[in-house]
Amino acid sequence: MKFISEFRDPEQVKLLLEKIKTTVTKRWSVMEVCGGQTHSLVKNGIINMLPDEITMVHGPGCPVCVTPPHLIDQAVELSQKKGVILCSFGDMIRVPGNSMSLLQAKARGADVRILYSPLDAVKIAAENQDKEVVFFAVGFETTAPANALAVIQAKKMKIKNFSILVSHVLVPPAIKAVMDDPDTRVDAFLAAGHVMTVMGFQDYFSLVEDYKIPIVITGFEPVDLLQGILMVVSQLEKGQFSLENQYTRIVNPQGNPAAMDVMREVFEVAPQQWRGIGEIPDSGFRLKDTYQTFDAAQRFELKSAKSAENSDCIAGLVLKGIKKPVECPMFGKVCTPENPLGAPMVSSEGACAAYYHFATVFPDRIKDERSGGSLTKDI
Repeated sequence: MKFISEFRDPEQVKLLLEKIKTTVTKRWSVMEVCGGQTHSLVKNGIINMLPDEITMVHGPGCPVCVTPPHLIDQAVELSQKKGVILCSFGDMIRVPGNSMSLLQAKARGADVRILYSPLDAVKIAAENQDKEVVFFAVGFETTAPANALAVIQAKKMKIKNFSILVSHVLVPPAIKAVMDDPDTRVDAFLAAGHVMTVMGFQDYFSLVEDYKIPIVITGFEPVDLLQGILMVVSQLEKGQFSLENQYTRIVNPQGNPAAMDVMREVFEVAPQQWRGIGEIPDSGFRLKDTYQTFDAAQRFELKSAKSAENSDCIAGLVLKGIKKPVECPMFGKVCTPENPLGAPMVSSEGACAAYYHFATVFPDRIKDERSGGSLTKDI
């Protein structure tokens, strides 16, 4: 198949669903790691179409969702400093910290700007040398190369008023943390194809071997996801476990060596705090010593104390796949996109946002695990 429409073909979807139904005989929990996959599963009604034996569990693969509140507090603190221009991707603007969101800071007069690329922040710094320009660098391995490239570019241009606030997270340690959690039951994973496009998939073989679980790399369209589900279910039913690549049209084992070289030039692996989960060893990036002058946290001597999270928000349980959004008593009542308690209700990749928006549009397409009915009563 060559065209995107072919991966949305209803006839292909029906055939794959029939194959899944004739293959599965036992109950299995399959976690899709990426929030983009979650949205596709919910938006296209795939969760409701799957046989009852298969439970899709939503994972921690939403970088905005796992950014801890204290880093958002630091970004807000920076935005309120005189002479600072705080730049970020749009998803981060409405995510609540402990005091306020960046959008609320902007409403109070802070110079907060939404950008599509960190290189635009370098350009803003070059054009406003009387200001300090900070880019809030958030994301998984997919956005890390662009953020690293921005730092390299600023260094080459000898721009002194540019820095980044780093909040990068890595997928393999997150999968390990999920599997090590005694409250989580996951039988197999659908891994995020766009991450492997950058990183390749060599790091995933050890996860398969250590935890004896199938992992299938998939894309994001309905046919991609159903093919991936069929592949993991086929392995599970046979008692097998291996790493398979459904997303062969995009992903190769080596990933993108040039992108990885840029990341390795600027970043090194470090422990990282995850919202609702806690600190995971070797699960993030920090700037190398040779690029420390571009570290906003050090430049502005920001406080690094970890702050408490909203006790009414079960984001951590949702991100670890222990609970579904509809199991939160605040979902659709106190917590809405207009008044979010946690990041999963705000982010375009957040599970709570997916359930909220697409349950509203397609109330018959999403199962409520509590009652077997639709979600309309929760909204």
